[in-house]
Amino acid sequence: MTALIRMYSTAVCPYCIRAEQYLQRKGVVAIEKIRIDLDPARRDEMMTQTGRRTVPQIFIGDYHVGGCDDLIALDKAGKLEPLLNAETA
Repeated sequence: MTALIRMYSTAVCPYCIRAEQYLQRKGVVAIEKIRIDLDPARRDEMMTQTGRRTVPQIFIGDYHVGGCDDLIALDKAGKLEPLLNAETA
């Protein structure tokens, strides 16, 4: 896996935990977790970038996946693996 993965999350969000575990099962070893519960300014950043208030908000490279359900739907559509294996600049 060469793509950089960023995930806005909180400590107690079950969807954040599920998304992280899902990515790990896909072979992802590193996720940059941005804890918006610890830094409220990062929530504003997340909302500006995504237009959404809920977590997780997942980015693979520059591509905004969305939340946990969006991640799973992307995988079922066969589009997750190419994103995960994309070379980062």
